[in-house]
Amino acid sequence: MADPRISIVIPIYNEQAILHAAVVDLRERLKPFGWTYEIVLAENGSKDQTVAIGEELAAKYDREGSQVKIMSLGEPNYGKALKQGILLARGEIVICDEIDLCDADFHRRAVDILDTGEADLVIGSKLVEGAEDDRPMLRHVASQAYSTMLRIVLGFRGTDTHGLKAFRRSALIDTVRACLVDKDVFASEFVIRADRSGVMTREIPVRVIEKRPPSINLFKRVPNVLKNVAKLTYAIRIRG
Repeated sequence: MADPRISIVIPIYNEQAILHAAVVDLRERLKPFGWTYEIVLAENGSKDQTVAIGEELAAKYDREGSQVKIMSLGEPNYGKALKQGILLARGEIVICDEIDLCDADFHRRAVDILDTGEADLVIGSKLVEGAEDDRPMLRHVASQAYSTMLRIVLGFRGTDTHGLKAFRRSALIDTVRACLVDKDVFASEFVIRADRSGVMTREIPVRVIEKRPPSINLFKRVPNVLKNVAKLTYAIRIRG
C-alpha cells in the first residue's frame, strides 16, 4: 500500500462520547482537498469504549488514500502517545490535531504554507493576534501564563506550544526523537527544540471552541505541569 501524503495524528483518552462523530465529520471535511491521508488515533489508557470505537473506525475505513488507524499505549500519557503516533505516521506532512477540534481549515492553511516552502513547522496558536479562544476565561489565562513561563524559563519566542501543529516530517522527525519528556509537556519540548535549532516556523491564528470539558481538571494538572516544566528545563538547558 502506498504511503499517504498526509498523516493526521490525534491523541485520544476516554473519548467514547465524541470519537465516532468527530472522525466521520473530519473525513467529510477533508474530501474537498483531494489528499491521500491517514488518521492515526493515538489512544492512551482509556477506561471506556474508546479503543473499541477506534478499532471499529479502523476496520470501516481501511482503504488506501483515507485510512483510519489506531494504536493503543495502555497508559494515560498524552505526550508519549502523541510522540508514538508521530513516529508511526507515514506521511510526508504530519498534522497534530485534537479530537475536540479536528480543524480541517487549519489543516488546509497549514499544508498550503508547507507546500510553498515558507516554513517547515506551522503552529495553530490560540494566543496570537487574530485568534479566537472561546474556552472559559480561566483556561485562556492559564494558557497565557504557561506560555509566559516558557518564554521566561526557556527563551521560547512564540506564543503557543500546545494544540494544532503541522510539519514536514523529514525536517522534524529527528527533533521528535530527541524529545526527552512526555505527559503534558512533550508538545512544548518539541516546539521549543524546533525553535532553538532554527527550524523555519510560522504561527497562524485559530479559533478554539470547547466541545466538552477537559478530561483532567485544570487545577489537578498544575502540580504535574510544573514538575514536567522543571524536567523540560533540565532536558533542554542541562542535557541539551
